[in-house]
Amino acid sequence: MKPATTLLTLATAAMLWGCGTSNSTDSTEAADSANEAMADSAGTTAATAVAEEDAKFAVDAADGGMAEVALGELAQNKGTDPKVKEFGKMMVTDHTKANDELKALAAGKNITLPAVPSEDKQKVETDLSAKSGKDFDKAYIDQMVDDHQKTVKLFEDGQKNVKDVEIKAFIDKTLPVLRSHLDHIKSLDKAK
Repeated sequence: MKPATTLLTLATAAMLWGCGTSNSTDSTEAADSANEAMADSAGTTAATAVAEEDAKFAVDAADGGMAEVALGELAQNKGTDPKVKEFGKMMVTDHTKANDELKALAAGKNITLPAVPSEDKQKVETDLSAKSGKDFDKAYIDQMVDDHQKTVKLFEDGQKNVKDVEIKAFIDKTLPVLRSHLDHIKSLDKAK
């Protein structure tokens, strides 16, 4: 037990150091590394490989969920079309709820989630925040279509590949909401 505790402490310290002083490791990569270290400390059984895949899904889902909340807040502040603002509000509400559920689930399973969105997702937010007016509305809608297509695929793949019963239940509960978001934003895109 002591070697596993020591390894976990070292992994946590490395993650905190990496997040605080290095630009080469973003929060998502640090979470993946911490989860891999935890799986490695448990041995190399088939169950460990499954747990690592499930943790990877949780990290990717959390990354996307946090980004949707941030972009939804941006849409509420910068959007000019009331439908864009309304969609942004829905993103904040629905993704905050899903993020909170995922955080609780991950905590119970000792899965480390990223503290902030990945550098790629932060860059998207920075790029969108530089836009205004109808240019912002169009760019936000395009981004939401792209993001939700990727997220729906992530969750559909998760339905097939995730082994943990509770994470699978989270996927089954969340996927219909994500599909409705995709349908909604596609209808906004067609209307533009």
